[in-house]
Amino acid sequence: MSIDLPPDFARWLALREPADVAARSTELVDKLRAALPGHGGPLVVHDLGAGTGSLGRWLAPLLPGAQHWILYDQDPDLLARARAGMPAVASDGAPVTVETRQGDLTRLTAAELADAALVTASALLDMLTAEELDHLVAACAEARCPALFLISVTGTVRLTPADPLDDQVAAAFNAHQRRTVGGRRLLGPDAVDACAAAFARHGGDVERRPSPWLLGPEQAALAAEWFTGWLDAAREERVELTARTGEYERRRLAEAETGRLGVLVGHVDLLALPR
Repeated sequence: MSIDLPPDFARWLALREPADVAARSTELVDKLRAALPGHGGPLVVHDLGAGTGSLGRWLAPLLPGAQHWILYDQDPDLLARARAGMPAVASDGAPVTVETRQGDLTRLTAAELADAALVTASALLDMLTAEELDHLVAACAEARCPALFLISVTGTVRLTPADPLDDQVAAAFNAHQRRTVGGRRLLGPDAVDACAAAFARHGGDVERRPSPWLLGPEQAALAAEWFTGWLDAAREERVELTARTGEYERRRLAEAETGRLGVLVGHVDLLALPR
């Protein structure tokens, strides 16, 4: 799997990081903590699609004991940022070490995950195909390790104040999320259900928790950036929207700039535990 990333992708990841932190389910982390092994060696965590390391920065300090994080991404610059930004200690002061692996994470095997106490990912599942997701789930199941997959889109978007064009743009965006790219049909907002079903087939117990972004005046910059990308993708999917959404775009961005735009973007967090 190769994804073409925009040149300012690292800036986007930095902008969204506080919203991801606020949205992620600490309840699932509590359940995960109780299921992790208590042996003396370091907890080995494989973090897939690590980006700049947002998930590791958030999760490592919430887990006890020595940890070794293996960060995967296709972009070496992102991996360098992730490695540099990882915390040095766990919740109890135990050391946290890091290594990075560049490459195609959809080809991971159970053998590569043999040392894993945990597999994690954030905002990744929607970019996979059904076959790639099932391959990943099968590898986790064979390795018999928990999986914590966070901030997966559901396709639900609510803007306030409401506008008649909101639903049309949302439908076009969700169709764009399910597009076929290079022969790969992406799961988009179907990814969470597909992931839960795959883990069930492979003998895992799955729990989900909602993890929506709730953006208001304090997140105005993120709301504007998100809205622009959301609308651009919808226009790419349905070109006829371009001529009909010019005033809509100007009005929404003005609302965001003045703190009057409220945005709910639906996500779900998923924890899968081997039986």
